[in-house]
Amino acid sequence: MRKNTVLSIAVALYSLWACQNSTPTPSTAQKSQMSIDSFFAEYHRERLPMYPIEATYAGDARYNDLLPNTISQAHRDKLRTFYTQYKTRLQAYDRVQLTENQRTSYDILLWECDINLEDLTFPTELLPINQFDCLPLTMGQLASGTSGQPFKTVKDYDHWLRRVDGFVVWCDTAIANMRRGMATGYVLPKALAEKMVPQMAAFDHGPVEKHLYYSPISLMPKDFPSAESERLTMAYKQMVNDKIIPVYQRLHTFVEKEYIPACRATSGISAVPNGDKYYAHQIRSYTTTNMTAEEIFSLGEQEVARLSQEMEKVKAQVGYTGDLKSFFDHVRKRKELMPFTEPKQILENFNKIHETMKPQLAKLFDLVPKTPFVVKRTEAFREATASAEYIQGSLDGTRPGTFYVPIPNVREYNLYSDEDLFLHEAIPGHHYQISLQQENAALPDFRRTLWYSSYGEGWALYCESLGTELGLYKDPYQYFGMLSAEMHRAIRLVVDAGMHAKGWTREQAIQYSLDHEAESEASIVSEIERYMSWPGQALSYKVGQLKIRALRAKAEQAMGPKFDIRTFHRIVLEDGCLPLTVLEGKVDRWVGEGK
Repeated sequence: MRKNTVLSIAVALYSLWACQNSTPTPSTAQKSQMSIDSFFAEYHRERLPMYPIEATYAGDARYNDLLPNTISQAHRDKLRTFYTQYKTRLQAYDRVQLTENQRTSYDILLWECDINLEDLTFPTELLPINQFDCLPLTMGQLASGTSGQPFKTVKDYDHWLRRVDGFVVWCDTAIANMRRGMATGYVLPKALAEKMVPQMAAFDHGPVEKHLYYSPISLMPKDFPSAESERLTMAYKQMVNDKIIPVYQRLHTFVEKEYIPACRATSGISAVPNGDKYYAHQIRSYTTTNMTAEEIFSLGEQEVARLSQEMEKVKAQVGYTGDLKSFFDHVRKRKELMPFTEPKQILENFNKIHETMKPQLAKLFDLVPKTPFVVKRTEAFREATASAEYIQGSLDGTRPGTFYVPIPNVREYNLYSDEDLFLHEAIPGHHYQISLQQENAALPDFRRTLWYSSYGEGWALYCESLGTELGLYKDPYQYFGMLSAEMHRAIRLVVDAGMHAKGWTREQAIQYSLDHEAESEASIVSEIERYMSWPGQALSYKVGQLKIRALRAKAEQAMGPKFDIRTFHRIVLEDGCLPLTVLEGKVDRWVGEGK
């Protein structure tokens, strides 16, 4: 064979080998595709301006002047395009090639796109306000000057003035949308609309200097230049007098005169057009599961029966001889459980609970947040209808996490569940979970402020069961408070599914709660009306708690003496909010490695 022929064959064979063993040259499309981490960062950057109040609460001041008209068709179309495009772009990445953390982020972002696109198929813009959670109430909270909206610089004050302009547009759109809802039967239950009248009336009159929206002026820093102080004072007077009071007057008049007469007598969301499908969507959204309303209802009944048996044991322990229902009334009215005469005493009691448990926290947690924490009384304008709640601190830790406690009547405040309440709303419940998530710089930015109710509320309810391990529940009434709180969440499964899927009335749901828990009737009415206004959200607590408890039990059994509770809690907390199936997979991998 001639030399050049041998050389040609050799070159051909080498070329074949090289093709088979080399990395293929990326296509033009592959070259232009940004890294998955950059993609996650871009998603977060583009999303935040569409949810600027979320950014404000996170301490991101870039959008403090924005308030898009979220209930306008234009904004909803913008959201639909946004989530559709990001889902398409996300699916162009090869999930198999990603790291474990990136795969988790991929799965979460895909869920976010899907659930938001599904939500946009329902006309939720027709129910923009209610008595429990809506923008007019949130804006009032921000306007106080002591919440998430900062009022530290002249720029901050100007930001709020521009945000109020957006709020006025939003409110007028809300009225127009609700009129559209009236024409199609897409309206609130009458009982809820009636509660909105005094809420709107609280803001619809002067004097300006005593109006909540004028509060930032009384808090104005002393070092502002005098010219700026005078300008802002005048601007805030005009804002309250010319914009805020008139728009709340319009809301008040509309709700009282037009909306209430058109409201429905039914309690559940299934009564509105396509309401059954919407409730199924809400179950999926808030539990991150595919459970049906019937499965939810059945699970609730089982938990109510189990917890009733545990309550019977406490009743016997304290020597009460009546039946369980009368014991609830005994607890509600027991004077020894209502010792306070001043609101500050209630706040001091929560701080005392914190001090009691501090020495035990290190035994259960090796991962704790740096964000500071405070206890505050709920603002007066919303105190009558508010529940105790936690508002997260800022991402940079400069604004503390805050546990808000409503005290509408200090002499009737019953402390029997205070230890349990602190574990849920404060430490180690929401404060640990949310603060650790926000502080975790290893997470993509969009995951640091992400919220899944089944995870977040499930974690907080799970924390209620840690009281004995943290040196609490030594008083049987406080332990009964824990059982009552868990019963309260079990009841939610029954009454929420009962009203929204099985045709229960508001009165049926109230009576079921009165028959099975020790909450006051006023508190129960407020809770039932909350569920009526927020279908599905109340299901998330028990579903999430039961999943976390099941994962702990499975890990303890599988790992035996190798099981470490601090590591388990770190595994659950370190990656922030996760859909329950994602959390389960993470714990299962840890158990497998530990075995």
